[in-house]
Order: sequence, then structure tokens, then C-alpha cells
Amino acid sequence: MATRNAHAHCTFIPPWLVERVDGPEAAARDEALRSGRGTVPQPPRATAMPGADAEPDWTVHDAGSTTDLPGTPVRSAGEPETGDVAVDEAAAGITATLEMYADDLGRASHDDAGAPVSLTVHYGSSYDNAFWDGTQLVFGDGDGRVFERFTKPVDVLAHEFTHAVVEHTADLVYRDQSGALNESVADVFASCLKQRLLGQQAAEGDWLIGQGIFKPTVLARALRDMAAPGTAYDDPELGKDPQVGHMDDYIDTADDNGGVHLNSGIPNKAFHLAAVAVGGTSIAGAGRIWYDALVGGDVPADADFATFAAATVAAAGEHADAVREAWRQVGVEPGASATPSAGSTDRPAGRLRVERSGGFAGRTESAEVDLDGEDDDVRGLVSRAVLGSSTKATPPKPDMFVYTFTLDGHDPVRVPEQLLSESQAQLARRFLRPGS
Repeated sequence: MATRNAHAHCTFIPPWLVERVDGPEAAARDEALRSGRGTVPQPPRATAMPGADAEPDWTVHDAGSTTDLPGTPVRSAGEPETGDVAVDEAAAGITATLEMYADDLGRASHDDAGAPVSLTVHYGSSYDNAFWDGTQLVFGDGDGRVFERFTKPVDVLAHEFTHAVVEHTADLVYRDQSGALNESVADVFASCLKQRLLGQQAAEGDWLIGQGIFKPTVLARALRDMAAPGTAYDDPELGKDPQVGHMDDYIDTADDNGGVHLNSGIPNKAFHLAAVAVGGTSIAGAGRIWYDALVGGDVPADADFATFAAATVAAAGEHADAVREAWRQVGVEPGASATPSAGSTDRPAGRLRVERSGGFAGRTESAEVDLDGEDDDVRGLVSRAVLGSSTKATPPKPDMFVYTFTLDGHDPVRVPEQLLSESQAQLARRFLRPGS
């Protein structure tokens, strides 16, 4: 049995929203819970076999408001409803997702070899998130103040499941434009599922992702809007939706793994335009094109928008012109790679900047401190956490947090949450706190 390190913990709610709602300490606990799962033995990855006949099995578990995974099995494929709303929503959601992939795309489960799917509900106490950790789908019940239960919008489940599909196909690196594509593809098939269940044509869809995840008192229509990136919410507590929808507004940043949640609005908008132009249902029209591009072998793991766009045009057949025009309308010329590079930021001498970015929505929390005013304990912690660490980049996984420690005169040290050392975790907890 093969072992793969640092599995994707693909969280639905971005880190900045977790921190805004529950505070940095809660976000840190969330990170510790998920990153503690570490290295997980995995069976060898199956190669894609479109049209596989296997019918995937699934089991929903109940964590009983603990963080023990997978929890107690409570419902499996073919069994009747339990009366537990979250259990039955998860069961209905995974059934619908697997059916869409099988019936419309000829894919058997996320690995295309009929792998069983494990789901857990009632995870944690008032847990404000959902994630795919490389092994299973996990859903919290929400806090009841800002967030509803995470099994309620079916596209939450489809989004996280699709991260697993990406992992078994193009395996897009979760950074910069390839990471934004990873996020966008997950949104694409989440939206396709929602429209499929509603019996809608592409032109009839609302193109909202995570509609219903917020309580009615929150000023939000959804978490994202694929048709109009940057307009999904504008709330005093949550802030304003930061997504962009055109290359003219591309956010060149080292935060959020290179802005994966911010810039994913660009390919999201391209898909919306293509789906409407191609016509019919999103899954049978543009969805089929996007899927064929994803599995066709022409999308490298580090693909940028232009490379992926070229693959979709090549897969579009008679709709090639419509797909090409959709990408051009968001400022992407298919095949003309021009990935913006993240620039370095000079810092005042003697200052340390600590940042936490990434998560489902890609927001950033940061703090700066003048080390000249700190004691020897803090200086020692910085020495171990920053000066004693390698600056070699380690690719993050979808929707996981990334920490960046920038000390004046030294290269930034970026560490995915699952690889944080104890000293780095202590440094983050010390400065990323309320009022920092």
C-alpha cells in the first residue's frame, strides 16, 4: 500500500471567515484538528477508465459532536432515511453527486474505479466548516448564528467531492493559477449538480455557490457567484466578497496560496459564459467539455489559465469558438500563457510579519511585530521558527491554510498547515489573535 504525505484537507469555508466568525483561536483549533491527521496510508491511485461499470458504495457516519473520525456508521447506500436531517442530506447529496458523475460523465466515484465514499456528519461542536481530507467528506453543523449546517446546500458536498476528482485526474497544484483552476473546477461541477437537481438549463441557473449556508440575518446571497464574482456577500461581520472576474483585476499575491480563492472567479466566470453560449444543461454542455479537458492528458499539474483554456477549446468540438470567446471575455487568451508572478514585499528592518492565508475562500489574517521590543523568549522562538527553517516551497493542498513568516532581510518562509513545526505553530498562536 502506497503512502502519500500531506493529504488535501479541502475546507469549504475560507480561513478568514472562520476567524471573523469564531476568532483566531477557533481557527487555530480547526487547523490543529485537521492537520493532526498527518500521513494516511492510501491504496494505489487508479487510472481513469471512463465508463467503468462499478456502482460506488457510500456510508454516512455520525461523529456525535466529537472530532473522532470517521465516527459511528449510521446509513449506507440502499438503506432508508434515518430521520436525522444531516445524515439524510449527506446521503441524498452523495447519491446525487455520484449519479451525475456516472450518468453524465461516465465516471465511477472520484477515482473512476468505484471507490467507496466515506462521509461524516455532526463533526465537532458548532463546527463551521466542511472538508475533504483525502480520505473522506466531513461536515460540521454550523454555529446556528452565522452558518447553517454544512449538509444543507448540496453544492458544498459536490464541491468537496470534486476536489477528489481533480486529485485523481489533472492533480492541479494548489498554488497560483493552477490552484485557482482547482478551486474553479470544484465550483463548476458543484453548480452543475445544483442545476441538474433543479432541472435547469444553463441560462436558467443562478450560479450561486453555497446558497443557504448563511443564516437569514447575514447579508449574503451565497459564498460565491460564478456569474458575477465579487458580489455574493457584503456583510458588516464577513466583509465584502473579494473575488475577481477578469484578468485586468488579477490579484498578484503570495497570500492564499497565490490567491487561489480570489482569482478562481476568473475561470468561474469563463465557465458561466461558455455554459450559456453552448446551451442546454451545464453538465451536458460546457460541463462535459471541462471534464474532457480535465481528464484528456493535456492539462499539466501546474497549468495556468491559458493552458487550461486551450484544453477546453480543443475539447469543445463544434463549440470551440464559443468556448474561446468565453475565455477572451475574462481576459484569457487560450494557449497564450502569461502567469503573473508574485513579487516580494520589502519590510522595515527589525520587523516580523506573520500571515495565515488560504482556506476555502482564501482570506488572509496577518500581524506585524517589531522584534526590537520583544523579549529573548520571542527572539528564540523566531530563530527556531524562521531562521532555522528551510525556505524551499512545499506545494499546499486544496483549501488548507498556509502560514508565511517574513523577517526583514530574509526570504519568506511559507509552510502549509500540516507541516507546521511546534515553534512555528507557537509563533502563529502568539501573534494571530484577537486585536492583533
